[in-house]
Amino acid sequence: MRYVILGAGAIGATIGGRLAEAGADVVLVGRGEHAEAVKRNGLVLAMPDRVATLPVPMLTMAELRLAAGDVLVLAVKSQDTAQLLNELAAVAVDDDTPVGDLPVFCAQNGVANEDAALRCFSRVYGVCVNVPATHLEPGVIEASGAPVSGILQVGRYPDGTPDDLVRAVAADLDRSGLATSVRADVMAWKRAKLLSNLANALQVLCTGGFQWRTRSDGAPSEVTARLRAEATACFAAAGWPVTESRAYHAETSELQIVAVNGRSRGGGSTWQSVERGLPTVETDFLNGEVVRLGRLHGVATPVNAAVQARMWEITRRSRRPRSLDAADLLVA
Repeated sequence: MRYVILGAGAIGATIGGRLAEAGADVVLVGRGEHAEAVKRNGLVLAMPDRVATLPVPMLTMAELRLAAGDVLVLAVKSQDTAQLLNELAAVAVDDDTPVGDLPVFCAQNGVANEDAALRCFSRVYGVCVNVPATHLEPGVIEASGAPVSGILQVGRYPDGTPDDLVRAVAADLDRSGLATSVRADVMAWKRAKLLSNLANALQVLCTGGFQWRTRSDGAPSEVTARLRAEATACFAAAGWPVTESRAYHAETSELQIVAVNGRSRGGGSTWQSVERGLPTVETDFLNGEVVRLGRLHGVATPVNAAVQARMWEITRRSRRPRSLDAADLLVA
C-alpha cells in the first residue's frame, strides 16, 4: 500500500512525512519551488523535539503515475479540489485499473470535498484534521503539535460503515505519531471542526492578527459566537448532525501547539495562504459553506457573509490584512 499525498503543504507534508518516518511507502505530489526544494534536499519536517530531513519522493502532477494499490490522500485546500480531481482523471494507472476505483481520503478543512470526490471516485473517506502545521518556506514544514503531531478522525463517506482499508490506514496514521480513530460519523466531526475554522479569516482581517482574541472589548468573541450560531442553525436546517462540543474538545484537548525552532506559530491555514501571497483562500468553503446552506434553507447568515465579502477584498488587494476592527463585522 502506497500513500500518494496530493498537496504536500502544511497538512499533507506533515501526514506524509510522519508516515514515511514510520516506514510507510509514501510519495508526495506538489508544485513550484516547494516541490523543487524537496526533490533537491528532502523534506525538512521541524517538530518541537527534533528536525527530521526525510528523503520522501516528490513528484509533480505531470510526473505522477498511479498503481492499483495506491491510497490517495487529498490535502490541497478546498478551493483547489475541483482542479485536482480533473487532473487525476487523466493520470494513468497500471494494469488498466480505472483511476476512479482507487480510494480517496479527504484530509481537508470544510465539508464539501467528499461530495466532490464522490463524483469521480467510488471509495471516498472523510478525515477530520487537527494538525497544527505551518508552510511558509519551500521544502520546510513546521509541525508544532505535541505530544502528537495531530489528531485525526477517519471514516467512510457517505454511509460511515468501517471497512478493512480505513482500519488499516488509521492504524498506519496512529503508529506514525498522528492520533487517529475510526468514526462512522466522521462528517459530524468535520462539521464540528468547521465551526472552529469559521474564525480563520479573522486572523487575516482583524487588527491584532493571531492575537485578536485578546481584545478586551468582547467584539472578537461576539463575532466568533455569531459565526458559529449561524452555522449551527444552518446545520440544523439541513438535518446535518454535528459532534457535540464537549466530545469534540475532549478528544482534541491533548493536542498542544508548541514553539518550533524557538518560533511560535504565526497563524492558521488561511493566514498562511495570505502570507505566501497565494491568489485564493479557503474562506468560500468555510464561511461560504455556511452562507450557501443559509440560502438553501432560509437561514440568515449575515456575519459569515460579511467575513466572506471582506476576504474577497483581501484577495483582490483592495484591503490590507489586519486592518479591520472586529466590531465592524457585527453591523451586518
